[in-house]
Amino acid sequence: EAPGEYFYENGIRLKKYRGMASIEAMKAGGDKRYFNEGQKVKVAQGVSGSVVDRGSILNFIPYLSQGLRLSFQDMGYKSIPEIHKALRDGKLRFERRSESAQAQGSVHGLYSFSAPTMRAE
Repeated sequence: EAPGEYFYENGIRLKKYRGMASIEAMKAGGDKRYFNEGQKVKVAQGVSGSVVDRGSILNFIPYLSQGLRLSFQDMGYKSIPEIHKALRDGKLRFERRSESAQAQGSVHGLYSFSAPTMRAE
């Protein structure tokens, strides 16, 4: 989770974003990192702005856990120790896939489709 306070703008929950090479960061002492300390002229190499706040990671953990359980089930295993054992014994192997192979193995060529979303029922 990114540190910082959130705020609302036009009904959207946002957090302030300040890149380390932004003018704001340099004014707050970040100029030391870029050897600009004491310089009157500061040139921004980063930006400041706001990003949509996605909430606490604690809200995401149940979806992450369930996704792992389903992935284990797809491979025929129930736990990480079982997967480690299968890897050591040579019963489970992984293959490297190129970016093109990954794209081919995913949904492609459709005009439109409905992607699954994460939600609790």
